[in-house]
This record gives sequence, C-alpha cells and structure tokens, in this order.
Amino acid sequence: MSTTVVPHPTITLLQTSSLTSVVQGELERMILSGELAPGAKLTEMALAARLGVSRGPLREAFRMLEEAGLVRTEKNRGVFVRDIPIHEAVEIFDLRAAMDELVGRRLAENISPVQLKEVRGLVDQMEQAVKSKDAYHYHLLNLKFHDRLVELAGNSKLTAIYRKLIKELSLFRRLNLADGWLMPISASEHRQIVKAIASGDAEAAGRAMFDHVIESKERTIKNNLRQQQHARALEKAPS
Repeated sequence: MSTTVVPHPTITLLQTSSLTSVVQGELERMILSGELAPGAKLTEMALAARLGVSRGPLREAFRMLEEAGLVRTEKNRGVFVRDIPIHEAVEIFDLRAAMDELVGRRLAENISPVQLKEVRGLVDQMEQAVKSKDAYHYHLLNLKFHDRLVELAGNSKLTAIYRKLIKELSLFRRLNLADGWLMPISASEHRQIVKAIASGDAEAAGRAMFDHVIESKERTIKNNLRQQQHARALEKAPS
C-alpha cells in the first residue's frame, strides 16, 4: 500500500518563494536588457510557458517588480513594463546627484588603498573600451563603477535606494553613450572622480561626483529634445 507524502507547508512556502525569486530575477533581466521593452505588455500565459512555471509565482513576481518600480498594473488591462517619462528621469538624476555627492565625500575620507586600486582598475577598463569603441561594455563598466563606489561608502540603506533608482532610470532607454563621441568625455569625468577621491579632499570629491551626474542629466535632456524634434520632422514629412 503506497502512501502519498504531503510536503510540509513551510517547505512548500520556501519552494514557492524561491521559484518566485528566480522568476523575478529573469523578468528583471529581460526588462533591464531591453528584451522586454518599455510599454510592453507582460502576458501571463506566454511568460509562464516561456519560463516553465505556473501563474502563481509569475503573479507574485509581477507584484515584486511593481514594488521595484519596473512594471505597472492597469486595471482590466494587465501588467506593463514601465516607460519612464523625461520629467521623472530628470527627478531621478537630481536625487542621484545628491546621493553621489555624499558618496564622494565619504570615500575621500575613508577609502582604502586596496579599494582605490580597484576603482582605478575599473576606469582603466573603461578607457580600454573607449579605445575599442565598445559602447556596450563601456555602459556595463559605467554601471559597475558607480555601483561599486556607492557600495564602498558603507551605507546599506543608501545602496538599496540607489540601486532601485538606477533600475528605474534604465527604463529611460535614451542612453547618452549611444553617441560614441561622448565615451571619451565620460571616461575623462570618471578619471577625475577617482583623482578627487584619491586626493582626500571631501569637498572636491563630492563636487566631482555631483557635477558628473548633472552633466549626464543635461545630456539626457538635450538628447530627448533632439529625438522629439526628429520625430516631429518625420511626422511632417510627406509620405
């Protein structure tokens, strides 16, 4: 006579929770890479089949992604990847500038020689990517550089908030570095940030990081305006 083993409720909960985290991670990767574009509808049936999961963990993952600011739920319409408007992107840049200024000040006062060598190495890699005209890897190194600086500042709350903002900003897909000529300028700004931190001058380091983010914001605004003008010109052009 065979007996059916019923999983303990706690084990079932852990299994579901773990699966939800895996699903969330994969959906987040697809969103941040652009595989699921801003404005795209997330269809439960298609994604469940693609990821090989039931709808329960998928719905829970949707909820977690909404809390993270990456998707939005519209009543009677479904779940969509968020599309960040320019005014919200600008707000994120301003908040990030204030956070980065604090990070720069802290690092100038507390960074260790080993940590300084690490961030210098990241800038070396960025400059190599510039020489290779490799915008894709430059972008990844750029994200890694800033994330690492925030992490080294040693404030876990600040790190968590910063990472959430960066993920939201990634939905604003008008990347400044798409224009190759901007990469050397960006790399130079990163080198100046490291020099300011290494000098031990908290005010100079904070200002270097603040100015870098504000410059990026201004470039974003100009690029967005250019794209809007181009779109309007296409609309007016005879078919």
